[in-house]
Amino acid sequence: MIDFTDISYLKNGNIKQRAVFNLLINNRILDLLATFNPILAGTIPLNIDIEKSDLDIICYWKDKDEFVSVILSQFSDKESFQIKDAVINNQETVIANFFIDDFEIEIFGQNIPSHQQTAFRHMLVEYKILLEKGEDFRNAVIELKRQGIKTEPAFAELLGLTGNPYESLLAFEEK
Repeated sequence: MIDFTDISYLKNGNIKQRAVFNLLINNRILDLLATFNPILAGTIPLNIDIEKSDLDIICYWKDKDEFVSVILSQFSDKESFQIKDAVINNQETVIANFFIDDFEIEIFGQNIPSHQQTAFRHMLVEYKILLEKGEDFRNAVIELKRQGIKTEPAFAELLGLTGNPYESLLAFEEK
């Protein structure tokens, strides 16, 4: 099992994963966010990313104003920087987006420990499914994503799940 809380696994990954590792290290992105327990989540760690996939970094803040202040002081000078507040799953959320070296980065912060956030939980479930189902399944997920289907709905479609795909996938946590 990969320890997704430590990006070292990216050093031995595909070309894009190695580039992401270098980008994160060279720009000290996770170091700058260390107070907020950052975890790279999403499709790149799972090798199911497509050309347009961004880097999703989830964070845990206890003090929203402090989190916003760090984001602004460290990243507001980056290309196409934007920051917004949102409510996602009834949780106050801060989302910042910007580009570094042609990679889009999304920093997603909630007052929920990073390893308990839905994005991380989905990634662990998807990782287990990918290990079980193999390369053909992984390629099918990528193909659906290229057709514009989001990750969780792509998994749900291939697995024949009904209902809300985001909730349906979490049922696999128990298994």
